[in-house]
Amino acid sequence: MTSLKTTYLGFDLKSPLIVGSCSLSNSIENLRLIEKAGAGAVVLKSLFEEQIIEEKVRSATQGIYTSFHPEAMEYISQMSMNYGPEDYLKLIKNAKSELTIPVIASINCISKEYWIEFAKKIENAGADAIELNISHIVHNVETSANDITDDYLSTFRAVKENVSIPVSVKMGQNYTNIARMVKLIENYGAKGVVLFNRFYQVDIDIDKMELVPGYIRSSRKDITEAVRWVSIISSKTDVDIAGSRGVKDGRDAVKLILAGADAVQVVSSLYKNGIDYITAMNQEIAGWMESKGFESIDQFKGKLNQKNIADPKAWEREQYIKALVGVE
Repeated sequence: MTSLKTTYLGFDLKSPLIVGSCSLSNSIENLRLIEKAGAGAVVLKSLFEEQIIEEKVRSATQGIYTSFHPEAMEYISQMSMNYGPEDYLKLIKNAKSELTIPVIASINCISKEYWIEFAKKIENAGADAIELNISHIVHNVETSANDITDDYLSTFRAVKENVSIPVSVKMGQNYTNIARMVKLIENYGAKGVVLFNRFYQVDIDIDKMELVPGYIRSSRKDITEAVRWVSIISSKTDVDIAGSRGVKDGRDAVKLILAGADAVQVVSSLYKNGIDYITAMNQEIAGWMESKGFESIDQFKGKLNQKNIADPKAWEREQYIKALVGVE
């Protein structure tokens, strides 16, 4: 009998499909639907560092406002009033009382100053794990790659050392050496990594002559980078890996598992097809497994990662040349 069971962050999941952090995971009603549809776990919509700062500002000093653009601060203020840190803790508690699947809290952070105390509150509220979304764009030309790495690791360490639940990191791909960064995070105690984050995109409205948000959802072509790096990283680390970006159906999830992912995060396809689409994706994964004679995820997980290629560097170069010159 075909089983979709897998493990991620130390938890036994009934399916490798995890609903990633998004507005769909922002209400208890949707969370019930997500579990019913067959997701293995869920990551709650991210709580932003600025929301915590804004809440502290209300009860303390106005000085912090000076470090933000006034319009940005006004937006954050509205966001916090509608869905602030205390509401986030309530969502965690309600989710844990309603769901049987793991509930992972998501923190979108830039610095470590405001997170130690709140990470503890997240743990105390009952979250099974924390996913750190350490996202910042460096504009200072004096900031070195080592400075960025040190800042990234210190932020992670500040949270990890103050909670006992598993902590994973949702990473971007713009690092000089992604494999080394994952290994460093592992050495600091990370239980898992998510490859990859989709950062904020920017565009220009030439009629209004102003900056506007770019396309915020992933497309199928985005999966190729995730497949490449999951294949590389899964052969070099012991941390759990969740593949992410560009997952449109069950067959895409299979690709990431073949590359070595323990689980697969899905978001954009649920916006397009609805939460119930999780059921169809699970059926597609199971159907593919049956067609290939696999009874469990472990039987094909990592089957195509770099550990199973005799000369990975030469293989990568060969694929690169084929793509450019059209050699089949």
